[in-house]
Amino acid sequence: MIFGVSSMTAPLRQVAVRRPGPSMVNADPSVWHYGPPFDRTRVSAQHDNFTSCLADAGCDVIWMDNDDQGIADAVFTYDASLVTPRGAILMSPGKALRNGEQDTHRAFFDSIGIPIGGEITGDARAEAGDTLWLDDTLLAIGRGFRTNAAGVSQITDLLKGMGVTAQAFDLPYYQGQDACLHLMSLVSIVDTRTALVCLDLVPVALRQLMLDLGYRLIAAPFDEFQSTGTLSTNVLATAPGRCIMLDGIPKTRAALENAGIEVTVFEGDALCIGCEGGPTCLTRPLLRKA
Repeated sequence: MIFGVSSMTAPLRQVAVRRPGPSMVNADPSVWHYGPPFDRTRVSAQHDNFTSCLADAGCDVIWMDNDDQGIADAVFTYDASLVTPRGAILMSPGKALRNGEQDTHRAFFDSIGIPIGGEITGDARAEAGDTLWLDDTLLAIGRGFRTNAAGVSQITDLLKGMGVTAQAFDLPYYQGQDACLHLMSLVSIVDTRTALVCLDLVPVALRQLMLDLGYRLIAAPFDEFQSTGTLSTNVLATAPGRCIMLDGIPKTRAALENAGIEVTVFEGDALCIGCEGGPTCLTRPLLRKA
């Protein structure tokens, strides 16, 4: 199988997704830290609408096993693995309830012929939502409640052998360790050198690095960032200048469109805002290629 990802915006050719499984449909919101918008009767239809947007964008959608192994968050396929040009790196989720989710990704990659290029082990914790390809040879990593220092170190070592440099940035405390705040909660790259950024919370050093690299930064309205539980900035690029985002976030959408970004929206309040994971989180990109 042809695979490889080292960009956030190169055309998304193949992507792995997993339908909301029985564990999400039957989840206890207080246990999984799901908010009031979570509606178990609507999550599957909203996921179907999202995957239709992917197909309409020209993505080859590959379905992972619907057995979520008791992990309600398994629908958010981005976090438990990171695909690189040399294979998949299996993560070790920092949310304790997602422990072992990477093993379902291992089985999936084995089934489609993508090699395992490494894995996070021991006391190290890492989620791919804390990673951001700034260019083909530079990966930013967020160090916070979901990715610890040991996880950063292991990712850095694995990527070094692939010719990729990793640079870590501390994430803010914001709403505490029970809430989901990834690096990709604060930054979504939407064009080759354009990013939607929560300037109120983004690490200062990362902001400066992106400016030094020639990025144009679109300021995400902070009131919508707060009202959506950080999901306004979770935007999935399907090609340079083309993206999918949640509906009902008008000021953020206007900021993107005013910057020349083509936006497709889907209704995702019950699935995404309710469960702390946006359109990017719902995907595991397998191949991005111009």
